[in-house]
Amino acid sequence: QVQLVESGGGLVLAGGSLRLSCAASGGIVSINAMGWYRQAPGKQRELVAVITSGDTTNYADSVKGRFTISRDNAKNTVFLQMNSLKPEDTAVYYCNFQGTYYSGRYVYADEWGHGTQVTVSS
Repeated sequence: QVQLVESGGGLVLAGGSLRLSCAASGGIVSINAMGWYRQAPGKQRELVAVITSGDTTNYADSVKGRFTISRDNAKNTVFLQMNSLKPEDTAVYYCNFQGTYYSGRYVYADEWGHGTQVTVSS
């Protein structure tokens, strides 16, 4: 089973920055993609940014130019640098892992973290 540990959320003033981290562990063999999604109250979960094994990145239009996703392959960790934060970025941010782990056999996993709260005040 893959475990995801998220960190870095918090309260910040509009215009400020935060950096989210998500470390994956648990017999990981390969990672197809890791990414960040968010869910604001009363809204559906939406893609924020994703990075693939080939370092291809994809961003929601609303965060392009402000957020940057990156990863540390050696540590199976993905980061989300969030700059110029706006009140509308307020949400619970969830890490997503898609890849293969070994636990007696090879298993494909699509796992979610527990989420970290990001609150941007105006």
